[in-house]
Amino acid sequence: MRIRAIALRILRQFIHDKRTMALMFIAPLLVLSLMNLVFNGDKYTPKLGLEKSMVLYADRLASLDVDITTYSDAAEGDAALRSGEIDAFIKLEAAGPKVILEGSNPAANQAVLVVLQDLFSQPEPAEAAGGLQDAPVRPEISYLYGAEEMKTIDRYGPIMIGVFVFFFVFLIAGVSLLRERTSGTLERLLSTPLQRREIVLGYVLGFGLFTVLQALLISWFSIKVLGIMMAGSFMYVLLITLLMALTALTLGTLLSAFAANELQMIQFIPLVIVPQIFLSGLFPLDTLPLWLQRLGLLTPIYYGSEALMDIMIRGKGWSAISLNVMILLGFSLLFMALNVLALRKHRRM
Repeated sequence: MRIRAIALRILRQFIHDKRTMALMFIAPLLVLSLMNLVFNGDKYTPKLGLEKSMVLYADRLASLDVDITTYSDAAEGDAALRSGEIDAFIKLEAAGPKVILEGSNPAANQAVLVVLQDLFSQPEPAEAAGGLQDAPVRPEISYLYGAEEMKTIDRYGPIMIGVFVFFFVFLIAGVSLLRERTSGTLERLLSTPLQRREIVLGYVLGFGLFTVLQALLISWFSIKVLGIMMAGSFMYVLLITLLMALTALTLGTLLSAFAANELQMIQFIPLVIVPQIFLSGLFPLDTLPLWLQRLGLLTPIYYGSEALMDIMIRGKGWSAISLNVMILLGFSLLFMALNVLALRKHRRM
């Protein structure tokens, strides 16, 4: 009878906790649906650029399911490659065709190499060679970013640095502020003449010191100890990880206002963090439905991951990451403002 009573009490707790019930039965279905969309997305279609002198290959490429863009000269094609509009650029030099791969995405690189193997496994078009050659063309292949031997960790390392910083700061900040509230500390602060924005800024600065140390440690360890590719400035990496930590901090403290205990705070992870990881750039967004691509543009981790890839793999500087910096800062300010509003529900009249 005592065992039965304990079991019934647990069942009643679950039944009356609507959020836990939703997490158990609805959240897994949402995450699995998202995984289905990500892993069953469309096949990646390589985007190739052709110099005008190589347009004779266009018909052959058209049969290989490739997006083709023709450029009037090599400079225009090189600029498109640097801006990420195409995955590879094919131009004609004195020694023969030359292929430059963008190089920062191994999946795109592999797709392009498969196309090139089919393209150049046949003799050169008669119009380009003055008659069919007996041997297939062997183009020179080079990489704009990275290299042929770039490891998987080099590709996904920048994204995972941002994900780990965001995840742990979000969780620790949310649970810590929740304990402040459940212990009565926050209620006592709200009963003082302190303004809500002062309380929010104080918590952000207090937690912020530890987020700075965490971001510095994770960035340093990943690059210096694990040896993840680093083509740009470490200071820019630190800047982006700090902004991601600040965004995670403000988001975690915001959502903690809607949680009654630590369990409910952890319940936000599959609904807030997991979708952002799937849409962070681990998988090509081009292969996902349009509405899911647009959803990814509303997530902080996406912008942090893009900036870290620009710095660490592509070696770019401030001009490339400035927009991402502004967006991450905007997310942080938005969440801080919402934190101030959320504190109204806890102020005693």
